Amino acid sequence: MKLVLLYLCIICHGMATVDGARTNVSGGKPKSSGTFNVKEYGARGNGRSDDTKAFLAAWNAACKSSGQVKILIPSGTYFLNPIEFNGPCRDVQKHKLQFVIELFKLIVEDISGRGTLRATTDLRKYGNGKGWVEFRHVDGLTVTGGGTFDGQGAVSWPFNKCPKDKNCKVLPTSVKFVNTKDTVVRGITSLNSKFFHMALLGCHNFKGSGITISAPGTSPNTDGIHLEGSTGVTISSSKVATGDDCISIGQGNTQVTISGITCGPGHGISVGSLGRYNDEEDVKNVIVKDSTFTGTTNGVRIKTWANSPAITKVQNMTFDNLVMKNVDYPVVIDQTYCPFAKCDNSRASLVKLSDIHFKNIRGTTKRPEAVILRCSKGTPCQKLSLHNINLKNIGSGGTLSTCLNAKAEYSGKIFPPPCQLAKIFLCPLHHCDVWVAK
Repeated sequence: MKLVLLYLCIICHGMATVDGARTNVSGGKPKSSGTFNVKEYGARGNGRSDDTKAFLAAWNAACKSSGQVKILIPSGTYFLNPIEFNGPCRDVQKHKLQFVIELFKLIVEDISGRGTLRATTDLRKYGNGKGWVEFRHVDGLTVTGGGTFDGQGAVSWPFNKCPKDKNCKVLPTSVKFVNTKDTVVRGITSLNSKFFHMALLGCHNFKGSGITISAPGTSPNTDGIHLEGSTGVTISSSKVATGDDCISIGQGNTQVTISGITCGPGHGISVGSLGRYNDEEDVKNVIVKDSTFTGTTNGVRIKTWANSPAITKVQNMTFDNLVMKNVDYPVVIDQTYCPFAKCDNSRASLVKLSDIHFKNIRGTTKRPEAVILRCSKGTPCQKLSLHNINLKNIGSGGTLSTCLNAKAEYSGKIFPPPCQLAKIFLCPLHHCDVWVAK
């Protein structure tokens, strides 16, 4: 038998939350360092009993301790209601509180493979916008091993109205990192989330690698990893198959590097959507490289809403060394983004795009439009470049580039040829330049 471990090394604040109730554990005399086994606090690990309180009890006891501390979760499948861990713990040594899940042998008969944390399917347990497992204000968190966070989302997907209703109730994200610092996530799996699989909100110095994310291509809003308001994020060598963006880079992110991603099915890797809300911050210094997209609707995409309420900037984006395999739209800038049947497009997007670079992108597309550069009339794209683009349509018709309010610089081999080489007005309503390559 193979022993696989999942470690979460965290500094906690002395509070844990379940179903909205918090327990303060910062008071009292700290115990000496040691191991805190969740089964000694009542966890069953049989996939049926609610183990949430046992997890919290073990956490709270460990958080009152000092020195080097380990929370041990023996092999099994653990059923959990929404649970929140807050940091930091005052007396635990930095990077010395371990949350260890032993993934040795499963106990439940209907599950095979590695150990699992399993989410409740009762949506009444979750508040609007809340996650299932949340880590907040934690420094030095490390999640690693072969463990699976099973969101059991299939039961909830029929209740997701967000693809059609802009005022919908948001379903819970499986794993949230909120205001964390120096986080490492390595070798874990997220399965069938109800909404997003993983979200990084206000995080600093986050490193993710060897992450596997899996949900059907038809599952709604199951973004693989969503970033917002975060700095210094690196995600590498991971596989994402889901029903929405493999990785979505939202507002307020800077210094983000995405590499070695296998994406598909899904909607590709996106910057955005941006420009929908009034208080959004700029997105800067993003690199997406060395990745493969298979059967996705998009490859790499920047998407902003029209009629945006405030001016924001998207600057210094590089998309380099990417392989497209039967992708609908490999290269996309869309500043008239609208996921609903109807949107207010009375004003142009106020999101300003500059220093956007697409380099060394090759492969096949299932549709003629291999390159779409649909920039804002109010704030046309600036310093836009394409270098060594080789994309061929394997479907009917030729391969084409479409441009709107975009003046780009081209170098190296470009196929389909750039829009500026000819003007065939196939979309006169948008006055766009189109070049069709046979």
